[in-house]
Amino acid sequence: MSDSRTASHTAPMRVALGGDEAAYELKALLIEHVRALGHEAVDFGTYDAEPVLYPDVAVKVARAIEAGEVERGVLVCGTGIGVAISANKVRGIRAAQAHDTYSAAKARSSNDAQIVTLGARVVGPELAKTIVTTFLATEFAGGGSREKVARILAYERETFRDPPRV
Repeated sequence: MSDSRTASHTAPMRVALGGDEAAYELKALLIEHVRALGHEAVDFGTYDAEPVLYPDVAVKVARAIEAGEVERGVLVCGTGIGVAISANKVRGIRAAQAHDTYSAAKARSSNDAQIVTLGARVVGPELAKTIVTTFLATEFAGGGSREKVARILAYERETFRDPPRV
């Protein structure tokens, strides 16, 4: 098998996509791209160019992953920052902003991120598609990274003392 940065996820996945009005067109393009890759794209909005509060969309995507309804997520806003911060407020979620394929691969292989976030005002459509392709095709490598992710989860358990949502 090839190294973890290029290890292919062969089974089709359910992938949640969501974003705000600043990234509405990019999200629509990425939905079609995810489908072209053979995955099921689940659209969590926004569904038009009207203003929306991106934290609401990001948390819906994160909660769908937390609940096991989808396996991965792609969130987009103007910069990719706000949706990353919002999604990371959900227990068990690791959302990583990526504006290049190396970061997207490392988000998966080293950090076991379930969500990649992109900025529509930062990356062009073709680069965005390549980043999403890389993110969806890369698996968590485990190894030395397993202990680091376990430490992140331990800190999360300290912070979120309330019982998990169901």
